[in-house]
Amino acid sequence: MNNITKAAIPILLGLIIWLIPVPAGLKPQDWQLFALMVAIICGFIVQPLPIGAVAIIGLTITALTNTLSMREALSGFASPSIWLIAAAFFFSRGFIRTGLGRRIAYIILRAIGDSTLKVAYAFTLSGLFVAPATPSSTARAGGVIFPILRSVISVLGSEPGQTSTRAGAFLIMAYYQVDGVLSALFMTAMTGNPLATELARTTAGIEISWGMWTLAALVPGVIGMIVVPYFVYRIYPPEMKHSPEAKELARTELKKLGPITKPELILLGVFLLALLLWCTGPITKLNPTLVGLIAVSIMLIGKVIEWKDVLNENGAWDTVVWMGVLVGMAGQLSSKGFISWFAKTVSASMVGFSWPVALAALFVIYLYSQYGFASMTAHVAAMYAAFLAVAVGMGAPGYLSALLFCYAGCLCYSLTHYSAGPGPIFYGAGFVPLPTWWKIGFLTSLVHLVIWGGTGPFWWKLLGLW
Repeated sequence: MNNITKAAIPILLGLIIWLIPVPAGLKPQDWQLFALMVAIICGFIVQPLPIGAVAIIGLTITALTNTLSMREALSGFASPSIWLIAAAFFFSRGFIRTGLGRRIAYIILRAIGDSTLKVAYAFTLSGLFVAPATPSSTARAGGVIFPILRSVISVLGSEPGQTSTRAGAFLIMAYYQVDGVLSALFMTAMTGNPLATELARTTAGIEISWGMWTLAALVPGVIGMIVVPYFVYRIYPPEMKHSPEAKELARTELKKLGPITKPELILLGVFLLALLLWCTGPITKLNPTLVGLIAVSIMLIGKVIEWKDVLNENGAWDTVVWMGVLVGMAGQLSSKGFISWFAKTVSASMVGFSWPVALAALFVIYLYSQYGFASMTAHVAAMYAAFLAVAVGMGAPGYLSALLFCYAGCLCYSLTHYSAGPGPIFYGAGFVPLPTWWKIGFLTSLVHLVIWGGTGPFWWKLLGLW
């Protein structure tokens, strides 16, 4: 599909919705805003231009057509959630620049990496440590974990082709499948997570703090971290069961890294401080975004990162642009009554279904709708507010619904080789055939449904969230 065709799809879709007679109960301006937002999200999916460029063009058309005033169109850039994710991007730059993420991975690998299954858990724990400060799964899995994982696989004598199933195929799939769980554990572990919390706030008035997100994810998340690598081990076992070579590689690489450096120590201290302040937010009353900015400020003062690192963090600024546009438009849709109208309309068509049945169906549909998206964040942007509005409209408890969809937006990571940014990197390594990849992804998604859809609601009930 060439770029002209890609551009025509969102334009035509937006025009068709724009020209449809305005449904009863809505103002023309509200319907036009919906048409423009659908066109922008469609543009995010097909990408005739980079996502940030699509967002800027969409914002311009929204203001040019007087659908929103400039103040309304730019209102999303004042959202703290956007700047929290930007701060987390700068945080992740520190892990890559100092090499602390690599050092942590090698330390864990040296400690427990004497079997192939334990190597998988070693990389899971490594990913867990850096997840709170790496909102880009591509940066975490592709930039920090994959190069080390690939080196270990080679040392174990496994390469694409005849020796792929010796160890490499299992280790590639085990980490890829569990990284979705790591993305769900922290609000700052995936770009779409703060967007989901912002949409929960504007759609249903539900406030989800960093600490609440992590506490709610704790039980199903820990279970998932334990179960998923073992599940992959059972359905896609490696030929090689023991791996003393992995521990030896870790020792060698740690010697090359030498003693821990001053920037690494500063980063480690800042990281632990940020975690403490994020977790104690209800006590300290410090906004999570302020905590993130405090961390970035200390890193700048301590020379862990430099200002040019901040300027060159393209992913952060790209996210600020497109999330700012999207959050602003979503907020306006909610404030102008479109979301409540949509929820009432859809709920009225589902009369006869109890809210538990409706919520369970929506949870499953939401997770598997990721098959139609090449970006988890685009999936959240397109689907989250609508699904939450319908669930709440059906009488489902607000926090229960909001959390289920928040976590489902991460768990769908496992489904395909294009669901998330690291997919092309891990699949492109050449160890796992595509049919096998999709099969394991689907089977793992069933495990996610059982763990998060089963234990999650009970845990949240104990926490008093619904």
